[in-house]
Amino acid sequence: MVRRNLNDLLSFVTVAREGSFTRAAALLGVTQSALSQAISGLETRLQIRLLMRTTRSVSPTAAGERLLNAIGHRLDEIDAELDELTALRDKPAGTVRITCGDYVLHSVLLPKLTPLLREYPDIRLEFDVNYGLRDIVADRFDAGVRLGKTIDKDMIAVPIGPPLRLAVVASPGYFATHPIPKTPNDLMAHQCINQRMPTSGGLYVWDFERRGRRVNVRVEGPLIFNTTQPQVDAALAGLGIALLPEDELQPHIDAGRLTRVLEDWCPKFEGYHLYYPSRRQPSPAFSLVVQALRFSGVGR
Repeated sequence: MVRRNLNDLLSFVTVAREGSFTRAAALLGVTQSALSQAISGLETRLQIRLLMRTTRSVSPTAAGERLLNAIGHRLDEIDAELDELTALRDKPAGTVRITCGDYVLHSVLLPKLTPLLREYPDIRLEFDVNYGLRDIVADRFDAGVRLGKTIDKDMIAVPIGPPLRLAVVASPGYFATHPIPKTPNDLMAHQCINQRMPTSGGLYVWDFERRGRRVNVRVEGPLIFNTTQPQVDAALAGLGIALLPEDELQPHIDAGRLTRVLEDWCPKFEGYHLYYPSRRQPSPAFSLVVQALRFSGVGR
């Protein structure tokens, strides 16, 4: 049997999945030139083209797609099995990859996981800050962080924080020249700070509830962002009304830099959860991460 170079196969799978030599080279820790040579050598030995290359993109050919589907998951299984071997060591080791937003990263994940890293120096954590609903299986993440109500039912969901509430705020200067809204529908007469949703591409519809009555409002204003911190900055600058999780706004509310309105229209909802595939066999390192992050209750 002809022996194959597994490094070349790994190189091919990584490029095919990433759709980019640049990103694949960064993930593998090699130069783009070395990666290109490895793929070319593999194609030469197999005598068939595996990747279609243009100046803007890389995609597998029909033969490449077949090879990717045949061996990609097997390489994942090898990687998972190697992680499992760390259970036989004195201390767990390995890399845990998590996709999440930037606020929950610095407010929840890093504070809770810092003691873990100090106790287990052979564990490595990789964070992907992304507001899209990443496919953690296809993108080869160990877990992701989302609000509880947005997680697919076939995932295990572990709460890592308390229930949350949204808060409607603006600066005192803004309300000095604009009337304070008494109902959600009053917001349509205000300058509001919008958020572009990363998945649908549409603008976030502000939703409220009080005593069982739900109201959805499509607001308008001069600013649209796709992350939360610029919305906070814009509200502080008096540029309009913002709707964000109250924990991100509370220090400014307490200090009087922002004024909260419509509080009785903002009920609590499920907070942040760590989620991962139910069929995943957790490594010792990943189990420790889940244990460190768990807030209360049990996963779904």
